[in-house]
Amino acid sequence: MNVPFLFIGGPEIFVIILIVVMLFGADKIPEIARGLGKGMRQIKDATNDIKKEINDTAKKQGIDSDLVSNINKQVNEVKDNIDDLTGPIKRKS
Repeated sequence: MNVPFLFIGGPEIFVIILIVVMLFGADKIPEIARGLGKGMRQIKDATNDIKKEINDTAKKQGIDSDLVSNINKQVNEVKDNIDDLTGPIKRKS
């Protein structure tokens, strides 16, 4: 089953890419992609830091681990949503 990204099909993506190339030029696209990649990396690092801080604080305070696991689950869901959003953007290595 092929699910379109953000309800956008192939022809729409092609038109968007064409407009981006016309506005910024082909030489600026790698810089833009690098900037987006750095931004996504910072978001992931921030969520990992938040998760670590929550775990550390919970262990120090002796908070119920179910609460911590629920918070971690929600943080992971946000990370997965970010991964889903940026999946088509990532460069395949």
